[in-house]
Amino acid sequence: MATWAVWVGSVRKGSYNAAVARALPELAPEGMSFDVLPSVAGFPIYDADLQEQGFPAVVEDTAARIAKADGLIIVTPEYNYSVPGGLKNAIDWVSRFPSKPMAQKAVLIQSASMGVFGGARAQYHLRQILVFLDARVFNVPEVMVGRAQTLVTDGTLTDEATRGFIAGQLKAFAAFTESFKS
Repeated sequence: MATWAVWVGSVRKGSYNAAVARALPELAPEGMSFDVLPSVAGFPIYDADLQEQGFPAVVEDTAARIAKADGLIIVTPEYNYSVPGGLKNAIDWVSRFPSKPMAQKAVLIQSASMGVFGGARAQYHLRQILVFLDARVFNVPEVMVGRAQTLVTDGTLTDEATRGFIAGQLKAFAAFTESFKS
């Protein structure tokens, strides 16, 4: 059974991105398991002086879980045309871990927003960050859930067309992650 780590870039209680992430197990191909990573809210602000004292437990735990996973799915909102600060901070911490857990890791990006672009600009900035970390970012199909407030009901992704599209993306990502196994 393959395992995908899932990282949500939003900390909002009613997050549309968290709703998308919660739907993933139902939409994934058979044989997939999911490991939801700790909230980005639990990471201290990156500080090299703090790192010198040793990595915080949340960083060690997250880095180990990403390294162990067959792939990483990042589901994130867009803030001010970019990646939310909390997600960027958490990535900065994990990127400094000596084993470089995102290097050569298959990564899938999804986003949801109330706007019509669905978080596209955050995805493109996140791709730039992941290039530097030597991650292997899955390219197409892209999932950018626009007008998410019309597709999520009571914290559940209910729109069948969106669910079907995400299921197709996950099937393609499964094949992508398999291509990295030796």
